[in-house]
Amino acid sequence: MKNYSVFDILGPIMIGPSSSHTAGAARLGKVAQCIAGKEFEKVIFLLHGSFAKTYKGHGTDRALVAGILGMEPHDERLRNAIAIAEQSGLEIEFREADLGYVHPNTVKIIFERKDGTIAEITGSSIGGGNILVTNIDGYQVEFTGEYATLFIRHRDEKGVISRVTTVLAQHGINIATMKVSRKDRGEEASMIIEADQAISSNVEKELLNNSSIISARAINPTRGENIDV
Repeated sequence: MKNYSVFDILGPIMIGPSSSHTAGAARLGKVAQCIAGKEFEKVIFLLHGSFAKTYKGHGTDRALVAGILGMEPHDERLRNAIAIAEQSGLEIEFREADLGYVHPNTVKIIFERKDGTIAEITGSSIGGGNILVTNIDGYQVEFTGEYATLFIRHRDEKGVISRVTTVLAQHGINIATMKVSRKDRGEEASMIIEADQAISSNVEKELLNNSSIISARAINPTRGENIDV
């Protein structure tokens, strides 16, 4: 039997009319920004299903932009997030899109970074302010942002997983879940690790000292106490 939290029963503290269309959207935007980093100049939101049909009326557009600016769902600046983004020189674009057989409250967020690279994160707002991230840069993933999460891209080589878990153990980090996938044998692979403790920037840097690891990004829990990573 599923255990329900107070957030599932009462809903999140938020600005806006809908936990799914506003609070969940803001959380999705914030998680996506944590993954993409902060050096971006344009963001495109591909809105699917219910998000596409009601995003202006329910404030989903403002919530998503607030999230990529690092705001929480309860931040009073959320109402003016689009204007704040424009004032900072950030280009924002919304498009309706068919993302296939996915949850109706789904968005694909495309970050165009200043160095010319692109990050793509897809996720859904699944009710009560809860979210599910399902794709990062073409990798199928599944995590909620409730735990401290580490997303790693690495070469598909022997011993990489062992070296990653050793670093986490040395920093006193207990792994709650781990999911590993690869695009093809011997090429590029990815890990999603959810942990019970905060994952600091020092852990990221130590992992990146390994030549087999292409990138490592720690993602803050998106509800409750903020953790500086």
